[in-house]
Amino acid sequence: MNIPEKLRSIKASLSERSRERKRLRGPADLHYAIADAIELLDAAAWQALARHAGFFMSFDYLKALEHVLPHNLSPRYALIYSGAGADRMPVAAVYMQIADISLAQARPDKSGSASPRPAALDELAKKTTQRILTCGNLLTFGQHGIAMAPDADPKLAWHGVAEVLYRVRQADKLVGKTHFIMIKDLHAPHIDHAAHLEHLSYRYVETEPNMVLALQDDWKHYDDYLASLASKYRSGVRNAVFKTLDEAACTVEQLSDLDAVRDQIHGLYKEVQVNAGFRPFELRPEYFPALQKAAGERFRCSVLKQDGAMLGFLISVADGDTSIAYHIGFKRAAAADLPIYLRLLHAGIADALSMGCKQVSFGRTALEPKAALGAKPQTFGILVRHRQPVLNKMIKHLLLGIEHDDAPERSPFKKPARVA
Repeated sequence: MNIPEKLRSIKASLSERSRERKRLRGPADLHYAIADAIELLDAAAWQALARHAGFFMSFDYLKALEHVLPHNLSPRYALIYSGAGADRMPVAAVYMQIADISLAQARPDKSGSASPRPAALDELAKKTTQRILTCGNLLTFGQHGIAMAPDADPKLAWHGVAEVLYRVRQADKLVGKTHFIMIKDLHAPHIDHAAHLEHLSYRYVETEPNMVLALQDDWKHYDDYLASLASKYRSGVRNAVFKTLDEAACTVEQLSDLDAVRDQIHGLYKEVQVNAGFRPFELRPEYFPALQKAAGERFRCSVLKQDGAMLGFLISVADGDTSIAYHIGFKRAAAADLPIYLRLLHAGIADALSMGCKQVSFGRTALEPKAALGAKPQTFGILVRHRQPVLNKMIKHLLLGIEHDDAPERSPFKKPARVA
């Protein structure tokens, strides 16, 4: 290709980008119903869309969640329609959360260390807040913010999502300025479908991967999983985890009534949560039994006990064929001597199999022990936009400056037998 042809190609590409940006910045040929409470919307329309999106977009779950959200989160909901009159059809349901987050929530609690934080710095951090509008659910991991009709045009639907987020941000100016808009947690195929929102100054940032363990069809119980491990890994689990806990008189049980022990569960959750480097919210004690009631048979809570006292718990919820093992808590002092965390991860596999799931989603962080279970990384990312154009250009570089680990390669399973 000669220089004039290259220039024409570049000019055509820029022209196409300009047209796409102009199209997206204009209104989509869609209609919207936006509400602060899910009951204010058409329940039948929401349920019809959510049927294809799983438990975490279901009307009943979001209605229950609305009453037990952390105190600094408030929900927003939207239904997107195409057509008019009798031909009007629901295209997508959108779940959003507005979070008021102080700088103090982004700093680990060092109060128990030898060098506590200066009181003046703590007070300043508490007063420095950011208001974030999130498309999705901060309490879970995964794309739990958008439910599209099976025949919807993804490009048009995402255009509608961007317009909903703009309208919500504008409407909430009466309460306070929204500093950031975030669409979480995007994975295939949503990453490609939403890519054109970069024309609206959204920036894509890859986060730590979600660790997913595929459950083989011939695994009916946990012992089947254990038998599939290579001898080195199987011996490690039996000796370093099970034997150690057996000698310490620890047992794993299923909790059937979280309401009776909600304060104990909440206390264990806080022991882990307080150590996190970024704490955008704190779950309320009443959240856990509300989740159990909303999930019903989809819910499992495995607890590790020693002499009748709870040392740790793991909550899993079946979302279609996927078990999402995502709420965990344990006594940090006891975990220094006992493999509580690893035992709870293995309990998550048993719980997934008991619910008939095909895979376990273990989420982000602690990539090494999850890889040792056989979990593989699933690419996750977010789209972010700042209300100030100059800061919006910088935000991608700022976020990319936050280091995150890549998942290690581990192959804990037996190698397939060679065919003669």
